[in-house]
Amino acid sequence: MGDTAARDPRPGTTLADRYTLERELGRGGMAVVYQAHDSKYDRRVAIKVLLPEPASLIGPDRFLREVQVAARLNHPGILPVHDSGESDSYLFYVMPLVEGESLREEMDREERIPLEEAVKIVRDVAAALEHAHSRGVIHRDVKPENILLHQGVPMLMDFGIAAASAAADARLTQTGLLVGTPRYMSPEQAAGERELDGSSDQYSLACVLYEMLSGQPPHAGPTARALLASRMIEPVPDMGPLPGGGAHLKPALTKALSANPGDRFPSLLDFAAALGAPAPAPAAPRSVAVLPFLNLSADPENEYFADGITEDVIAQLSRIGGLKVISRTSVMPFKQRDQGASEIAAQLKVATLLDGSVRRAGERVRIVAHLIEAATDRHLWSATYDRDLSDIFAIQTDVAVAIADALKAELTPQERTRLSHKPTENLEAYQLYLRARHGLTQLSEKDLARTIEYLEQAIDLDPGYAMAYATLAYAYAEAGLGVVSSALKPAEAYRLAREAATRAMALDPNLAEAHTMLGLIKFSHDFDYEGAEREFKRALEINPRSGDALDLYGRLLGALERYDEALEMQGRAHEVDPLEHRLDRVSTLLRAGRYDEALPAAQDLVEREPFFGHAHTTLGWNYILVGQHEKGVAALRHALSLYPENDMYRAQLGQALAMTGDTEGAERTLQELLDLAERRYVSPYHMAYVYTGLGDHERAMTFLEQAYEERGGGMYGIKGSFLFRDLRSHPRFEALLRRMNLA
Repeated sequence: MGDTAARDPRPGTTLADRYTLERELGRGGMAVVYQAHDSKYDRRVAIKVLLPEPASLIGPDRFLREVQVAARLNHPGILPVHDSGESDSYLFYVMPLVEGESLREEMDREERIPLEEAVKIVRDVAAALEHAHSRGVIHRDVKPENILLHQGVPMLMDFGIAAASAAADARLTQTGLLVGTPRYMSPEQAAGERELDGSSDQYSLACVLYEMLSGQPPHAGPTARALLASRMIEPVPDMGPLPGGGAHLKPALTKALSANPGDRFPSLLDFAAALGAPAPAPAAPRSVAVLPFLNLSADPENEYFADGITEDVIAQLSRIGGLKVISRTSVMPFKQRDQGASEIAAQLKVATLLDGSVRRAGERVRIVAHLIEAATDRHLWSATYDRDLSDIFAIQTDVAVAIADALKAELTPQERTRLSHKPTENLEAYQLYLRARHGLTQLSEKDLARTIEYLEQAIDLDPGYAMAYATLAYAYAEAGLGVVSSALKPAEAYRLAREAATRAMALDPNLAEAHTMLGLIKFSHDFDYEGAEREFKRALEINPRSGDALDLYGRLLGALERYDEALEMQGRAHEVDPLEHRLDRVSTLLRAGRYDEALPAAQDLVEREPFFGHAHTTLGWNYILVGQHEKGVAALRHALSLYPENDMYRAQLGQALAMTGDTEGAERTLQELLDLAERRYVSPYHMAYVYTGLGDHERAMTFLEQAYEERGGGMYGIKGSFLFRDLRSHPRFEALLRRMNLA
């Protein structure tokens, strides 16, 4: 080992003129892992460098070829391969530098892993292995050291070396370097069989589960030969009693640990199914969803008022750190109470529901509220408030404090201060604000214009209304991004959005919504990604459960191709809003090339929200990217039929038509966009879609450069966009990325 180590690359060495090794992270029989700096993308990565002896036996051609195969695996349970190569006779491959520890480290801390945790880990790893097996890749070295626990989620490592070593098994064994680890090897692998299949990985994974549950591997022996003999001759030792109803695991483990591969489960998915899903975790007892308050007023126009009270009660509850509170967007689908309390609570993953009604008559308001324990339908707290409208903020505070008391969530002095804060003293301004917020959900040019008008009127009445300014910034940002058609050009919309967000920040530096809007403007208009990240982090310091901040932060990370971090952030947004923010997560999966995960998620989204146009476009592109062109074009046509005025949907349909061979249809769509541009603003970003599909890359680049100057459309996302994949090698595209601080 000493001679070998002396020939290892030392910290400070640069491989491939790009990766500077910083420190050693770990060492095994065949390779050393380093933390390194990737100068091309200015990021930290992990590099696995083969030791000289196995590297010479495997050879660079086979190593690089097999790592290339492994790099095509796209699954959340598989640590991806970023790059590989040969540099100064060193063979290496590059992975993300993921925070976490190996399963071995956790097992070393605990004599036995809790049953539910162990089963979940194995089921997740089984899904990752099945993904690899379906693509003809066998791992060959499944063991606790190769299972990384990243924030509790297992990720399988080292497909590259194990696969590359397969043909060199005999030579490696002669030198004492086994491919695989004896205590986890299947009998057929230990016996030197060359044609292994997925059942060999199944055996290894079963060994890992056995050890997690019992504290020791199923077979032991002083040598690999003794281990092999034990596996072939002796039955699987009994583990003794398993806590938590784990008796059903024993026959499943015995079958997966059969010496004869033919006696094991047909696949790893069958093995995982036999283990049974861990019991679902109960909803947190201090969790609540506020159902939309029913409008019992004589005037149906007061619907906006009832919805506004709902949202403000949610906002008040969200200020209490001891409560998990579901956001407005996820509760609004339950406005009609079409399902029972237990069904609604199960979908929203909460233990309690706040149900209520609002009756308004002139300057009087009557609010009735009930806190219900979903599992038993028992009322934990009820109250009726019959007050003047001027008491509306005091009522919201009383409701929040009462719920915290009922759920035994202790309030800090700072939380009590925040709860008592009045957003405005002007009730007319407040009502205009509620009308504006109601209009923001409608996603039309007319409603957006009316929303802006209401907010500006509210601000005229109360120039110190910080939340009204923050919401105005959001409305203008929507116009700038082109999410909603608007008479405003992007540059003007962004200017007004920045002014509103800056004013909101000046009025209330601790307003999370203001920081969120500044973060959005910084990355979508200024291309200041570091500045945007600081704003999102500050927003989340103030309100860790801000669904908008989490989701937009995830969108920023996705634009920077930091996909694992983006999905983590969007996953947290999903926890806050179980029925919202799913679209951005699906889009990130598509950008990351993880089509097998994105497709069912997109299908589910369309099924749940059949009138959501963007869901149909996302599903359409998923179909196209996996080769189902007819389905893809149909989904894009349907999106446009739902929103005929949406330029983005029209342009993406044109691009898809061109890509799938309907050049005539694409050119017809392009002409429609050109005609529209004669009458109103059409983002050049959207025009670039169609030209890219038609293969006219020079015109596509001209429109993208124009979009950059105008800040039209979602320019911030072009680097990893699958819609501009064909332009990535174009010199003008590379130059544009540099101008946008993306290169």
